Amino acid sequence: MTRALRDVEPIYSARGLTKRFGPITACEAIDIDLRPGELTAIVGDNGAGKSTVVKMLTGAMRHDEGRLLLRGEEVRFSDPMDARKQGVEVVYQELALAPNLDVVQNIFLGRELLRRPRLFPLVRQTDDRRMTRLAATELERLGVRLPALRGAPVGRMSGGQRQSVAIARSAYWSSDVLFMDEPTAALGVRESAAVLDLVRAILDRNVAVAMISHVMPHVVDLADHIVVLRQGRKVADIRGEQLTTRELISLIVTGSRDGDPLDLTDDKERQ
Repeated sequence: MTRALRDVEPIYSARGLTKRFGPITACEAIDIDLRPGELTAIVGDNGAGKSTVVKMLTGAMRHDEGRLLLRGEEVRFSDPMDARKQGVEVVYQELALAPNLDVVQNIFLGRELLRRPRLFPLVRQTDDRRMTRLAATELERLGVRLPALRGAPVGRMSGGQRQSVAIARSAYWSSDVLFMDEPTAALGVRESAAVLDLVRAILDRNVAVAMISHVMPHVVDLADHIVVLRQGRKVADIRGEQLTTRELISLIVTGSRDGDPLDLTDDKERQ
């Protein structure tokens, strides 16, 4: 966390988010604030509740208790498409790309731009030229370099290139908030660095970015705001202060900055 943070109001907030599955409480009373131009990292061990929280924030799951506030107004999304319509986009770890389609087709997948031919004004066709032009402009703005925008299926591209396409697509359609689930998972050092540069470019456009990641050095270096979850509860909310990788791992494992992250004794709370 090296950037100077601004005193700005959150664009998207969660208050008291709670989700239960029968007798099991997946997460309880979670508060999160996402601010424009800031990267919020949501971290925790497996089963800490990260994915459940993000699913509630992006409309993939209904919360049992709590509130979601977008631009200061309470919202309740019916599904992820509803969240997208209101400016909340998400890049899943599986990427959700169509491998047999090219870059432009994937960026506009399900949201193709249409035009009316002059000779047949009642007919609507996809506006391929406009989509190609807009996709090229967006990728250039984000500093993304790809071998081809048209004609080459994304399934033939490298993992880093596919990840860049997925992030660029969400960045194009996102007006306020972008969630990313493990954006550098299974990527090499060079491809990870390119993806992180892409994230920085999106932050420069004043979009609020939230990221789930298990790569702690990336979190410590890039995040402006870190939310640590443990056993379904928030144990730390750190913004505007330095944090070492060891301290972050300690918070995840023990719930305390000065705990011993190498202590593998059984946690009675888990039993």
